[in-house]
This record gives sequence, C-alpha cells and structure tokens, in this order.
Amino acid sequence: MFNNNNRIEINDKNIKKADLVVGIPSYKEAGNIAFVAEQASLGLKKYFPKYKSVIINVDNNSLDGTKEAFLGARTKVPKIYISTPPKTTGKGNNFYNLLNEVRALNGKAIVVIDADIKSVTPEWIQSFLNPILEKKYDFITPMYTRHEYDGTITNNVCYPMVASFLGINIRQPIGGDFAFSRKLSDHLLEQKWSPGVLHYGIDIFMTLHTIIGEFKMCQVGLGEKVHKPSAPKLGPMFTQVIETAFDILLSNKEKWIIESRLKDLPIYGKDKVDKPQDLPISYKGMKEASLYEFSTNKEVLRRALSSRVYRRLEHMYDKENIKINADLWSKIIYDIFYAYDTTDMGPELVEALKSLYFGRSLTFIKDTMDMTYEQSEEEIKKQVEIFVKNKNYLLVKYKITPSVIDTIVQRIPILKNGTKTRRLITH
Repeated sequence: MFNNNNRIEINDKNIKKADLVVGIPSYKEAGNIAFVAEQASLGLKKYFPKYKSVIINVDNNSLDGTKEAFLGARTKVPKIYISTPPKTTGKGNNFYNLLNEVRALNGKAIVVIDADIKSVTPEWIQSFLNPILEKKYDFITPMYTRHEYDGTITNNVCYPMVASFLGINIRQPIGGDFAFSRKLSDHLLEQKWSPGVLHYGIDIFMTLHTIIGEFKMCQVGLGEKVHKPSAPKLGPMFTQVIETAFDILLSNKEKWIIESRLKDLPIYGKDKVDKPQDLPISYKGMKEASLYEFSTNKEVLRRALSSRVYRRLEHMYDKENIKINADLWSKIIYDIFYAYDTTDMGPELVEALKSLYFGRSLTFIKDTMDMTYEQSEEEIKKQVEIFVKNKNYLLVKYKITPSVIDTIVQRIPILKNGTKTRRLITH
C-alpha cells in the first residue's frame, strides 16, 4: 500500500465536512466521468438538499484528462479530486483514499458509482442513500438488469460462493456500485488490505467483511446497467477477486462451517426489469483460451482436483468438447478451495482455475444461447442452489462432524449462550 501522505488532492472549495459523500473511482475515464458526477449532483440536490454533500473522484493519476473532465463537470455539489501517486494503480487503492477522506470529512453515508456507468440517474443516489439514512442499513448492493454474459465472475463464482459459504443470497456481490454507512467504512479500514484488495479484489473484500462482521445489508433495484464491457480486464480481475475471496473465507472458517440456510436480503428501489445492454461475445476466443490454459495447467489441476473430477475434465478437453455443468463446476470450486487451503500451490491454483472458469462460461453461453434474459437468470439462480446443495462435498474434505461443530460453537459465546441460533451443517 502506498503512503497515504503522497496522494494528490485538489479541494478548491476547501471542503472540511460533509454528511453525504459520492465517490467515483476511476482510471482513464475522461469520456464519461463528468456525466456520472453531474447525475450524482442532481440526485444529491433533488433528494437530499438539507445535507452537506460532496462528490469525490478517487483516481489513479490518469493521463487522459479524467481529472480535468471531473473538475469541469457542471455540478452544484462541490467536488474534490484525489489521486494515487504516479504509477500507483488499483481500484482498491482508490477506495483506500476514499474511506480515509470520508473519515477526515466525518461523513455519515457513502455512495460509490463506477466512472464508466452510462445508465446512472439521480434516482440511483436516492435509492442507495435512503436505506442508510431512513432504515439504518450499513451496506447496500445493487440489483441490475445485466446481459446474461456480462459479469461472468459474479455469476459463476462470487454469487454462488457467497450464497453457499455464508448463506446470503446477494445477487451482485461485486457489482462495483455500492452504498455504505460510516460505521462500515471505518470497519473496512481496520481490516487487512492485501495486494489483491488494492486492485480488483476490493468489491468482494467489502462484501465478505460486511457479512462476516454481521452488518445490516439490503439490495436496491436500479434498472439496467450500461457500462464498458469487463472482458478486457477479466484475467487480472479473476485472479485478484478469487485470491481475496479465498483468503478471507479461510481466515473465517467458523462462519462458513456454521452457516447453512440461504437468507434473502430485503430489496428496495426499482422492481421493473429493463432490457439488458447488448454485449459482444467472443466464444471462439474464450474456447481457445480455455483449451490453452488447461493444457498449460494440467499438472496443477491433476494434483488439486479429485480423481473423478479431473478424469471428466481431461476427457472433455482432450476431445475439445467442453461441457462443465453447474454440478461439476461447484465441485471444481470446492476442490480448488480445499487445495488452496491444504497445499503450497496457492496462486498456481487460481491461475489453473481460470481455464475451467472460461470452460464454465462457455458451457453457460452454449446452454442459454436461445433463452430469454429471464430464463438465463433462472439458470444462474439454479446454479446457486446447486452450490448450496453440494456444500457437503467440501465439508467432507474437512471431516466436519457434529462433534467438530460442537467444539466450534463452544468457542463462540454468541452461539453458546443461545442469543442467536443458526442451523448447523453436518454430513
């Protein structure tokens, strides 16, 4: 992590205090950031006129004119520009700057909107802030209409993993756009910020620590999400997100050994389903990448996966007929997770998993090609159910028995004293 004292700041209005903060993390977003700032300003002025507000661009020293575009945006709400030092990139570094600035301004509630969002409206600001200000929620995640092939890390990894490990049905755990309370903001600053968290691991970091810390959560419907496609960033994003998720979950085993029953979160805001953004898909390129990555990482996968799972994969990749269904995919994730915990392969495993993630994405595309958006969404939800159902596949590896669970419960006073009950997992 860089020295926070080396950041670059422009605060022309000399803002010292703000109740409401809208943060816009960016890297080379000169073409759209003014639009996001202007929509945020309209929302703050229309729906929260009695509060002191500020809009903060937390940037990675972009050289494409992002700073100038942001500061030149036509807003009635004052703006602050903050940047990491030259050559220091990473969305998580931007969040670190934002959370520290919120603390300095004594902010009460924070909204974060990605700088590439083209569908943001003033009503997004209202939808995000109302649950914090009126209902005392700490973390608000978005529910969008997204193209079924957009957000493949969300759909195939983060959504089912959060549901199966922690028992929370949260549709967009790494959506990029969030709102959170000052209490949660301070809590996040106190956690360990690994190198992956300082980059694309920041979103899953926030979501997992919110759940593990037992903060009050809800979701808000926002309509359609229109933004830059994530495909060009998928390689490093996948690695940073998965390593962050695995590390946090392994540091909190007592949470996912105990949690079981899937809990739905309250949903506020817009409930209308809009037509999703069109999205070009390179099926051929994804298949070539999956085949190449599998051949490169065969030995790592052979060591990490159960023999039955590996044989199935080896056969389909030898035939170049990739079909990784949800049941097989859940077992792959659980095998890799267990190996990540119990072997010294570490980062090699995450890189090897990437080939199978591409394979799962290919299978989903092939299976849903002729489906409507709503039908594809149902398939994504069914995958979550399969992950939850197959969780015992993982627990058996850890030899989790009722006596082991009893030992864990005795170590957790809130469970031992009966002040909060949870369904315990056995096999």
